[in-house]
Amino acid sequence: MKKITTLTAGILLGMNIALAGGNIPGVQAEEAPSITAIESNDNTVFKVAQLRPDRILGEYRLAKYDTINIMAIGYSNGIGVNDITVGVDGMARLPYAGNIKLVGLTLDEARDLIYAKLSPYFKLPELNISLKNYGARKVYVMGNVNNPGIKEMNVDNMNVYAAVSSAGGVDKRGRSKHIQLIRQIDGVLYYREINIDAFVKKHDLSQNIQLEDGDIVYVPDSGKVVFSEDIAPYINVYATYRALTKD
Repeated sequence: MKKITTLTAGILLGMNIALAGGNIPGVQAEEAPSITAIESNDNTVFKVAQLRPDRILGEYRLAKYDTINIMAIGYSNGIGVNDITVGVDGMARLPYAGNIKLVGLTLDEARDLIYAKLSPYFKLPELNISLKNYGARKVYVMGNVNNPGIKEMNVDNMNVYAAVSSAGGVDKRGRSKHIQLIRQIDGVLYYREINIDAFVKKHDLSQNIQLEDGDIVYVPDSGKVVFSEDIAPYINVYATYRALTKD
């Protein structure tokens, strides 16, 4: 991964961004924590998508809006809690146990955590966690596509090609060879250039990347993208989108 620039950002229904060499026009400069933008071309951050994902529940990690059912096996009086939804903050509210952070856990890890939280109140021989529904993921597709905006994606279709298709495809001015994927992790912005044209025409599977909730897919209208000119102005929009979709 190659660090290319440092952004200065303040998040409150938007970001104020200062790049080396000057501020973005129309943005009032004020002190804010710095955000580093890093180009990531390996599989550390961005992974190649599987067009037919075989989701193994033992490996699947719970995400926002997923719904689970809880059943105590062999409990004489019967205990079951159905339709527990993981909230936008990653927390789920359970009887007796209160709020528990489940986002990012496998079903086995969630089971062990819930078992530990309920044990003071029940003698549970065995606890079973089942996944009832996968929550919808939201991706922002912007730039030169026919229908830009926030796209609600099914968990089976969380890849760049599907996201661009959901936005009506690349328009006549768009450059499908230089699509940018942007993801924020712990205050760091990671991005990767994707040649979706190579995926479609040459069957290069490495050019179709798996998406995560909140990712940005940006289709430019000119040649090679310059991050400071083509991407940074949209980060304000991204921060606003994230703020407006928290609930």
